[in-house]
Amino acid sequence: MTDPQGFLKVGRVDNIYRPTDIRVMDYDEVELQLPVNERELQASRCMDCGTPFCHWGCPVSNLIPEWQDKLHKSDWKSAYELLQKTINFPEFTGRVCPAPCEASCVLAINADSVTIRANELAIIEHAFEAGYVQPNPPLVRTGKKVAVIGSGPAGLACADNLNKLGHTVMVYEAADALGGYLRYGIPDFKLKKSVIDRRVGILELEGLEFKTGVEAGVDIASDELIKKYDAICIAIGTRIPRDLQVEGRELKGVHFAVDYLTQQNKDVAGHEIRAQERITAKDKHVVVIGGGDTGSDCVGTSNRQAAKSVTQLEILLEPPQERTANNPWPLWPHTYTTSSSQKEGGERHFSTTTKKILGGNGRVNKLSIADVTWEKSEKGGFEMSEVPDTEKEIDADLVLLAMGFVHVMKDGLVNDLGITLSSRGNIQCDENYMTNVDGVFTAGDAKRGPSLIVWAFQEGRESAGNIHKYLMDE
Repeated sequence: MTDPQGFLKVGRVDNIYRPTDIRVMDYDEVELQLPVNERELQASRCMDCGTPFCHWGCPVSNLIPEWQDKLHKSDWKSAYELLQKTINFPEFTGRVCPAPCEASCVLAINADSVTIRANELAIIEHAFEAGYVQPNPPLVRTGKKVAVIGSGPAGLACADNLNKLGHTVMVYEAADALGGYLRYGIPDFKLKKSVIDRRVGILELEGLEFKTGVEAGVDIASDELIKKYDAICIAIGTRIPRDLQVEGRELKGVHFAVDYLTQQNKDVAGHEIRAQERITAKDKHVVVIGGGDTGSDCVGTSNRQAAKSVTQLEILLEPPQERTANNPWPLWPHTYTTSSSQKEGGERHFSTTTKKILGGNGRVNKLSIADVTWEKSEKGGFEMSEVPDTEKEIDADLVLLAMGFVHVMKDGLVNDLGITLSSRGNIQCDENYMTNVDGVFTAGDAKRGPSLIVWAFQEGRESAGNIHKYLMDE
């Protein structure tokens, strides 16, 4: 390292956010980059540690100390070249990855970790601006054809690597645009969709082919895919949302978060939304059930739609402010955090369960909720029980269910091919990512269940490597 004591001289400085009263009026990205000199100073905080645990925390094993060193030395091109060796699309992870690498940074033992995610984003954005990111199509084609089903993080990473290895790759996407959950799940104020389009343009120039609005197993028969391609990778994610089985669920005004977010993203993209289908928080008391990232995205979107009030309910305990004894470094810290969306307004309630959805004239207007406690059971897990005499009603004109996803979509391709599923309802595969059907592979959430975008990228890359070996062994 240029200065092995940089972390002693420079404190952590995070990216700033646009002022709340301004950013809630639009869907532009909320995060602003630091000036170049300050970003290079932040890179100097990367320690010359003997064992960089950030590698352990990063699913794609980014060469973090190496490109931090280049960044600190103002060698942005070399930093980019090192970065792109392990991650296909750092412009995505740099925006929406929760950065498990930072939780595992050696500095995080007793100080503020290095700004790894923000440094990564700065490097790739500089690379685009400086023209370092150029199409690099393979010089030779193998003659093998592969179909990748799904254009989310896992599908795009798999397709990108297979194309670089010389195979002819067709990506099928059921939606009308590419990106999967990146496109229609994550709000534009976290990931503007021109970032996806910019990368897709490069992939197309490198020879990747895409077909949108085509659902595999429906618009193109499953047996036709088997006949047409030498291998298939199913990367369709887990798109079945977890439902809330309570009285009043059928009332109007109760929606899955993914439907709400998808519609708003389409609206931002210029799609026409029919008035009778519009889900809007404008002038409504909004209740978001679920305390994760998707719930936070609903909070941010509701504030931008001028909700009368926003309340977020989480059934789990409120996390502690600091790590507990059973959650030591370098594990992911289960501590209290506040997202940029939650800072924009609204209430958060933990240890709260929804008992009933109430309404009149077929439409929701209130929720019946109660407090719960969690106690350790004899088996080591935690059991929930309702606190007596805590039931109450709160106003709710719009209820958004953001409780995660349960399993892969089975109808169509998965059932047609007779693919074996795990006990959790996701695609089962061997250590080479191949399913019980010869030549049919999988990757990402479709395989592992709901997880981080960076895990999807890693699985897409690993699946591509195994598909390549399968094709070449043939």
